[in-house]
Amino acid sequence: MNQTEPFRPTFSPPGGAPPPQAGPDEPRPWWMIRRVQMILGAAGLVLLMFLWLTWALPLGRSLAPLETPTLVLITADGKPFARRGSYKEAPVVVEKLPAYVPGAFIAIEDRRFYKHMGLDPRAIGRAFVKNAKSGGVREGGSTITQQLAKNAFLSNERSLRRKAQEAIIALYLEARLSKRDILSRYLSSVYFGDGVYGLRAAARHYFNKTPEQLSLGEAAMLAGIVKAPTKLAPTEDFAAARKRAQLVLAAMVDAEMIKPADARRALRAVKLREGRKSLPVGSYFADWISPQVKEMFGRAYGEVQVWTTLDSQLQLRAQQAVARVMAGPGGGMGASEAALVAMRTDGRVVALVGGVDYRKSQYNRATQAERQPGSAFKPFVYLAAFRRGMTPDSLVVDAPVTIGGWSPQNHEGRYAGGPVTLRDAFARSSNVAAARLVQQVGVGQVVQAARDLGVDRPLPNDATIALGTGTMSLMELTAAYAGIAAGRAPIEPHGVLTQKVAAPSRSLSRRERDGLLVLMREVVTRGTGVGANLGPGVYGKTGTSQDYRDAYFVGFAGDLVVGVWVGNDDNTPMRKVTGGSLPVQIWRDFMGFAMRRQDFKAPAEAPVTEELFDFGGLSTEPLDVPPAEGGALTGEFGAEAPLEPGAPPPPPIDTPPPVAAPPPVRPEALDVPAPDADEPEPAEEPAGA
Repeated sequence: MNQTEPFRPTFSPPGGAPPPQAGPDEPRPWWMIRRVQMILGAAGLVLLMFLWLTWALPLGRSLAPLETPTLVLITADGKPFARRGSYKEAPVVVEKLPAYVPGAFIAIEDRRFYKHMGLDPRAIGRAFVKNAKSGGVREGGSTITQQLAKNAFLSNERSLRRKAQEAIIALYLEARLSKRDILSRYLSSVYFGDGVYGLRAAARHYFNKTPEQLSLGEAAMLAGIVKAPTKLAPTEDFAAARKRAQLVLAAMVDAEMIKPADARRALRAVKLREGRKSLPVGSYFADWISPQVKEMFGRAYGEVQVWTTLDSQLQLRAQQAVARVMAGPGGGMGASEAALVAMRTDGRVVALVGGVDYRKSQYNRATQAERQPGSAFKPFVYLAAFRRGMTPDSLVVDAPVTIGGWSPQNHEGRYAGGPVTLRDAFARSSNVAAARLVQQVGVGQVVQAARDLGVDRPLPNDATIALGTGTMSLMELTAAYAGIAAGRAPIEPHGVLTQKVAAPSRSLSRRERDGLLVLMREVVTRGTGVGANLGPGVYGKTGTSQDYRDAYFVGFAGDLVVGVWVGNDDNTPMRKVTGGSLPVQIWRDFMGFAMRRQDFKAPAEAPVTEELFDFGGLSTEPLDVPPAEGGALTGEFGAEAPLEPGAPPPPPIDTPPPVAAPPPVRPEALDVPAPDADEPEPAEEPAGA
C-alpha cells in the first residue's frame, strides 16, 4: 500500500457496483441557484400583489360618497341648528372643466403628471436632497397618483410600509386607468379643509359655484389649499390662502399654462362666498342624537336634512331659564351646573340643556351624568305599595326605624310620631315612611316597579333604595315620569321625527296611575314643590341627594314632561339647595312659558279619584315643615320643604293666556343663552319665577 494515500473504505451494495458520484465541475440546475430563487420569489410576490389588487381593490372608492354624509339637523318647526359630518359632492369629470382648473393642481402638485407612471424618481430625488440639506421634511415627492392611492385606499400613517403600499397601488392605478381618470378621481376625493372633500364640494363651500364655473384665481386658491388644508382654508385664513394661490399662479406661468398677465389679474376678483349657511357643529341635543342619526342614514352625496323633535322656542326658553337661575340665585348657593330635559309623553325630546354653557363644557349632564335622584325616586316605591293594595289614604308610620342596621332620618329629626297617610308622607317627602314601605312590600317589588317604568340601571338590593341611592341619568328619570303621565311604559326618548321606537309594552292600571297623580299633585299644592303650582293639571316630585349634592324637580302638565337637575360636576355639596328651590325655579320659568303657548295640550280630564279612594279627613292646608337657614329646606336623602317658607304659595294659573305667533329664533342661538329681548315675556309673569 502506498503510504502517502489515506485509507478510504468503500462499500458496495450487495450484488452491484458502487453508485456513481458527480464530478467536482458538474453545474447545478438553474432553479437551485440562490440568486435565481430570490428573484423568482420577489417576482411571485409582485404578481400575487397585482392579482390581489385586481380582485380586491375597489377602484371606484374615490368616487363613492363618504361613509357618513353631512347631516343638517333641523328643528321640528323648520329651523336648521347644527351641521354634522364631512361634506362631499358628486364626482367631477376633467374633460368638462376649464383647462386651467386641473392645470392649477398639476402645476403645484405634480408638474410631470403626464410623463411618469405613478412614481416620479426625479421628484423623489429632488425632495431627498432638499430634506437632507434642511435637516427635516420640507418637501415631498409624491405624485398625484400616489396621493390618490393614499387618500382612497390607505391611512395617514407615516411609515415605510405605508409608502411601499402607496407606491404599489400607484403603479397599479397607472396600469388600469387613464391619466384623465386618475385626475378626475383625485379631484373628486382630495381634502380641502373645513370638512370638505372633492372639488365640487369645495367650489360650492367656498365660492358658491360649480367647478365648471370657477375662475382662474378661484381654481388657483383651491389648488393651493391641498398642501395644508387646515391652515390654508380661506375661511380660516384668507390672506394665507391668497398668498398660496399666488405661488400656484406662478407655477402655472412657469409651466407655460397661462400668461403672466393672466396671473396678475387672476386674484383681483376672488372673494369668499360661502355657499352653505354657517351652522354650529355641536350642541347638547346634536351630540345626543348623532349616534341615533348615523344608524339611520347611509352613504350619500351633499347634505342630508334630518328633521328632529327639537322645538326651537322651547329650546331657547330652556337655555334662558337655566342661565337666569344659575347666574342669579344659583351663583350664591354653591351650584355651578344644571341640566334640563323636556319631552312629550311619547318620548319626543323637545328641549335639552346639558349644562350652563356648551362652549365651555360639552359634557352632557342630562344624558351622560349618572347621579342619585334622591326623593325623586319615591314614585316607584309608592307604585309598589299601590300594587300591594294600598291607597293614598292608607297609613304608614312616620317615626324612627332601624332596618338591618340602617336608620334613615327625616329632615332635622322631625317626625309625625305615628301613622300618617301616604299622601301626607309623599308630600312631606318623609324618608322613614318610604323606608317602611320598602320594608313592607319588599325591595324586589320596588325594583320591578322601576323596571316597569323603564329604569334599567343597576339598583340597590336593600332598603336604602327607598331614598334614591341608585344612580341614573336625568334623561332616564324623566322618561320614567313620562310613563306615569302617559299611563304606559317604558317610554323611549328619541330625537329624530322619523325614528322608529318601540311601543310601550306595559300599562299602569287606572288605580295605579291615578294614585300616583294624587300623590304628585299633593307635592305641588301643599308639599315640597309648591313653587311649581302653575295650575290644576300640574304634577311633580322633588328630590335631593345626601349632603345637598344633587337637587331635582321632575313634573308634567298636559303631554309635556320636564326634568331639572342642579349640582356640581365634582360632586361637592351645595349650600342647602333642594329640589324645591333652584330646580323648581328653572322648571317654573320653562313650563310657565310652555303652558302659555297655543299648542299646549291641557289634560283631557282630571283623574276621577273619588271612585277609587277615600278622601275623608283630607286637609288642604300646607304641611307644617319648619324653615331652614337660608330659606331652603332639605332633609337627608331628600326631605324638602316649600320654596321660600313663610311666603304664601304662588297663585295658580287657571287659564294661561295664549301667546301670539312665536318670534323667529336664530338657529345659531340654540345652546347659547340669548338675552331676554330675543323672546317675549308672558303677559303676566307667575310669582316665584
